Amino acid sequence: MVHKAKSDQKAAEAFVKIVGDRIRVLRTEKGLSQEKLGELAELNSNYIGQIERGEKSLSVFTLKKVAEGLSMSLEELFRLIDPADRTDALGEIVELLSVRPTQEHTKALVVLKAVLDWNENTK
Repeated sequence: MVHKAKSDQKAAEAFVKIVGDRIRVLRTEKGLSQEKLGELAELNSNYIGQIERGEKSLSVFTLKKVAEGLSMSLEELFRLIDPADRTDALGEIVELLSVRPTQEHTKALVVLKAVLDWNENTK
C-alpha cells in the first residue's frame, strides 16, 4: 500500500507540473506578466509563479480564477491541459477546431449549422 501511495504522489506532482507549465504557456501567449495574471485572477503574483513552477497544487476554485484571468473557461483550460483522446468523428471535429484560431470556430459553427439544417430539411 505504501508503494501505491508513493506512486500516486509522484503522479500528482507530475500533473501539478503539467498544469503549471500549461498556465505559463497560455499566460505568455496572451502577453500577460505574472503580475497582470495575478491581478486579473485576483491572486498574488508570487502565487502565480509558484503555480507555474509546479510548487503549488490548485483548488478547483483557484483554477477557475486562473482560467478567468486567462479569459477562458475551465473546459477550454482542461482541454489544453489534458485533451481527450477521442478517435470518433466528434473527436476529429474537436481536434480540427482546436488548432485553428478562435475566429474560425465561429465560421465553422455557421457552416455546421447550415449543413445540419440542410440535412434536416431534406428528410
